Amino acid sequence: MRKIFILSIYAIILIELLFFKYWQSGLWTLIVLGPYLVIGLHDMFQKKHSMLRNFPVFGWGRYFMEFLRPKIYQYFVESDIDGTPISRIHRSLVYQRAKGDIATTPFGTQLNVDGIGYEWMNHSISAKDVKDLENDLRVNVGGPDCSQNYNASILNISAMSYGSLSKNAIEALNKGAKHGNFAHNTGEGGISPYHLKHKGDLIWQIGTGYFGCRNKEGNFCRDHYKDNVSNNAVKMIEVKLSQGAKPGHGGILPGKKNTPEIAKIRGVKPYNPVISSPFHSAFTTPIQLLEFLQTLRKNSNGKPVGFKLCVGNKIEFIGICKAISQTKIYPDFITVDGGEGGTGAAPLEYSNSIGMPLNDGLSFVADCLNGFDLKKNIKIIASGKVITGFNIIKNAALGADMVSSARAMMLALGCIQALECNKNICPTGVATQDPNLVKGLNVNDKYIRVAKYHEKTVNSVIDLLSATGHSKMEDLNRYDINRRVSHTEVKRFDEIYPIVKVGSFLEGKIPENMAQIFTLANENSFIPSL
Repeated sequence: MRKIFILSIYAIILIELLFFKYWQSGLWTLIVLGPYLVIGLHDMFQKKHSMLRNFPVFGWGRYFMEFLRPKIYQYFVESDIDGTPISRIHRSLVYQRAKGDIATTPFGTQLNVDGIGYEWMNHSISAKDVKDLENDLRVNVGGPDCSQNYNASILNISAMSYGSLSKNAIEALNKGAKHGNFAHNTGEGGISPYHLKHKGDLIWQIGTGYFGCRNKEGNFCRDHYKDNVSNNAVKMIEVKLSQGAKPGHGGILPGKKNTPEIAKIRGVKPYNPVISSPFHSAFTTPIQLLEFLQTLRKNSNGKPVGFKLCVGNKIEFIGICKAISQTKIYPDFITVDGGEGGTGAAPLEYSNSIGMPLNDGLSFVADCLNGFDLKKNIKIIASGKVITGFNIIKNAALGADMVSSARAMMLALGCIQALECNKNICPTGVATQDPNLVKGLNVNDKYIRVAKYHEKTVNSVIDLLSATGHSKMEDLNRYDINRRVSHTEVKRFDEIYPIVKVGSFLEGKIPENMAQIFTLANENSFIPSL
């Protein structure tokens, strides 16, 4: 190919000589083929890309096809059920519900019901009439130390910060939450004007960067916290210990997205990458964590306070439960994020290989709270690839009281899963700070879609609940859900995740698979007591 390019140079020179006296023809030849010569000569002498040195000009075809590959795959190759991270069948469901289109499907399921991992719920011959069920499905959040309980929807917007998402996306989400009477988690980027403009209910998330409540050194500042938490829009406060997409890693905001406005809200320098610490400076032990939560609750005049984590080392969470049992300081809620959770930017290894999946993490947290007889005072929120009504039913069966969803809400906004959230070039204006792209997202159109998706998904939960024969969400249990574990064997969830009796840990009845780690857990340290 290199030889062909050199020969083509000679050919162009020859053409120029032949048509020299016909200067117009020679000029047009130079205009048309000149860029080809310049690019080719550049490719031959640059030292960074061996492909271009060996294949001048033509080597660019590889990069062009690589750029087109995700688009071609999504629109022409993938089937309805094998797209990742969200399959087309589920993306289409969100779009249909958000737009108010027909959301039924013809000709039966496309899923392989004989495939390992296929899950389904039990229905009842004595199914309930939907009219006889509660059609609100709200959850009262607030333990014994809480004086401003929050009556939450069963489905809320999961944590996504202004910075990760555009101002128009934040506005549309919050206005949709206001319209549909559900909550909007701010993400760890702090409370922006776009979270407050439409007065939707907020769950203020506080991460290791303490954005919105930090001092110049980046540590927690009580005065700044009190200023922000006093806003009536803030209904709950969530301390983020870790998130499913990158547990054990601080939040990441690429420098391109860190505009002067965002930097001012967060208290950092603009246009620099913002990478939060992987650990908190406000506490270092389970008991100190609870004392920090108590401080946040008191300085919010009794609003619900909790924490979010993706389960990693089980010993650490048992240590937290021992600390709660000892101090009687109760988080009002615990958000459990699954390792399959999404994010705008994360190292590949963190997304793929760290963090317990939601089914396992949620069941473990519920078991621990029940074993210590703490569940009666603490609500559990499940987060991680929650799209459909069945996802909500399944999580409730495993122990969740309510759920939150991020990617489904992004899809309701118009996200097309372009997988360019970390590049600041989101084509739909959802995950970008480029003003030319942001303006394409119309707040007054998209907020209605967010609210419609929420409404129709909650209605689907009511329909599914009626099919089980149960009257309320609290009646759901692990024996309601089944999973094919081999081509010849099916197990109920209570067989895969055995139910722990309430208070059994206090009686010394520890499941065999937890006996060793239970002994190592320490309320005074996150480090195992070896």
